[in-house]
Amino acid sequence: MVVLDKPLPYVGITPMQIITAVLVLIVGFIVAKIIVASFKKGLKKTKLSGLVIEFLARFLSALLYVAVILLAVRALGIAVGSVVLGLSAVIGLILGFGMQDTLTNLAAGVWLAALRPFEKGDVVTIAGQTGKVEAVGVMSTELLTPDNVLITIPNKLVWGNVITNYTRMPTRRVSVDVGVAYGTDLDKAVKLAMELMKNHPKLLNDPEPSVIITGLGDSSINLQLRAWTKTEDYWAVKVDLTKGIYELYMKEGIEIPFPQMDVHIKEMPK
Repeated sequence: MVVLDKPLPYVGITPMQIITAVLVLIVGFIVAKIIVASFKKGLKKTKLSGLVIEFLARFLSALLYVAVILLAVRALGIAVGSVVLGLSAVIGLILGFGMQDTLTNLAAGVWLAALRPFEKGDVVTIAGQTGKVEAVGVMSTELLTPDNVLITIPNKLVWGNVITNYTRMPTRRVSVDVGVAYGTDLDKAVKLAMELMKNHPKLLNDPEPSVIITGLGDSSINLQLRAWTKTEDYWAVKVDLTKGIYELYMKEGIEIPFPQMDVHIKEMPK
């Protein structure tokens, strides 16, 4: 029969202390989650952005988890002061062997939360990776790609790289390139493209749509359709215009050429 208050051999800790420590961990983690959830709910009533709220919530969560672990250690009968001193010594040792990166990530996370080059839900390109911002944590930033892959980037790489934000502005210009054959009536081609854009319900009248000649290619005169729309409608409009201009030109007999190569074979002398 196990006596709960009798120390176990070699460890000097009683079963009751172990049970108490486990209960402290379970209850502590549950309470920590409740506190963090209430904290986030309260911050959402302020004017802080979702990104800042998420960062602060994660920071508070980390502090609470450390506190719970220290309480569990104390329940085991180990002096918390000695544990803290031991952790301080370990941290000091780690600092001498590369903790600078960790501190840099932490500082970069604070700057990202404060200056907000992007918000949660924005679509961005950072360090060659493109995705929707899921969160900015204490140490890293999370992006979710269109094919549902989660990418974690250290904050120092986010803050130290060019950040391209595709959804920050309320409107975007849609550009669609199309080539027409040499000899095409350009006035007619431009007029048809303008009519296509002006009749699209999701395009803005200000700025007005336009069609420009971007160059004379090897096999085509290159045109570009330019129109403005709301950012959330960007991809739908781009697909509509690309499909629409192709079908319209085919219907009106305007040729859209493709690169071709003529090969002439000479008969070899016998």
